[in-house]
Amino acid sequence: MDGVKRAGRLGQGILSVAALALLACACSANHDDDAASHTANGTAKGGATSAPAAMQPVVSIKELMDSTVDPAADGVWDAVGTITTASGVDHHQPRSDEEWQGVRRHAVTLAEAMNLVMLDGRHAAPTGTRPGLGEQAPAQIEAAIRANPAQFDQFATATRDVAIDMIRAIDRHDVDAVMKLGGTLDDRCESCHVTYWYPNSPRPKT
Repeated sequence: MDGVKRAGRLGQGILSVAALALLACACSANHDDDAASHTANGTAKGGATSAPAAMQPVVSIKELMDSTVDPAADGVWDAVGTITTASGVDHHQPRSDEEWQGVRRHAVTLAEAMNLVMLDGRHAAPTGTRPGLGEQAPAQIEAAIRANPAQFDQFATATRDVAIDMIRAIDRHDVDAVMKLGGTLDDRCESCHVTYWYPNSPRPKT
């Protein structure tokens, strides 16, 4: 009898082990199916896509200039200067940390905007835009950019580099450097403008 009982308990133990093994296999299979499903859908458990969406331009170069580049450049140019009035000479410059931070925001915006200017596929101006006095038509501007995109990128990169130097000067609260770089920025901007927008105008110093 004892032998029969021991044999019965042994058989039950074997069945229990087998049942646990089957359960483990089933769980593993479910996990693999879930992983395959996530991979096939290009998503992870958090729902984030495995590959970022490609960047694409939303507005034209003209619109980007009007909304971002010009205001940022004006914010830097207007921060430092000398104004002569009937009451005397006013040396205008940031005084507090908050004022310097405001100028820095303009310089950062300008630097990053130059990266956006170089984004492929951006049109020169909105459809139907008429050129201003002395300007080329948007189609001519785009043709010139497509003919030598590396040159266009060089203009944008040169302007971005000046903005980066401005950020460093602002961080040092270096008024003289900001003023000098403001002149360099003006030259870099105009060099691009007379190349693409109004090429028959005299070129500024670079």
